[in-house]
Amino acid sequence: MTDLRIRPAGPEDLDAVLAFWKTAAEGTSISDDRDGVERLVARDPGALFLAERGAELVGTVIAGFDGWRCHLYRLAVHPDHRRRGIGSALLAAADERFVRLGGRRGDAMVLVRNERAQHAWRAAGYQPQEQWRRWVKHLTG
Repeated sequence: MTDLRIRPAGPEDLDAVLAFWKTAAEGTSISDDRDGVERLVARDPGALFLAERGAELVGTVIAGFDGWRCHLYRLAVHPDHRRRGIGSALLAAADERFVRLGGRRGDAMVLVRNERAQHAWRAAGYQPQEQWRRWVKHLTG
């Protein structure tokens, strides 16, 4: 896998990332738009990692750190490139970032219905915490 390159996304990558998520990510998010991803990259440069083979985008992960907790979102690998270590390489880059920033524990939001992702997260050493429930409120401005 020596031809795989992991790097942080920049503003010039955002359209490609949004198009990639339509193909590779499970489900959509309220933040899956240019403004949302621009804010992420501007506020937390280095949080959005891209995996590339040559000039092709093959994977992403968001490794957000708010100074207290480490959160992982949008781990996605292109369907034609799965099971080749790309997800593991992205998570290793996220782990390195978290350790460098002083993070102590990473967490990931995984859709209950996404069994493939649940297997991948378990293989990466993550465990579900059934005692927690996610609470959400959509904000309008």
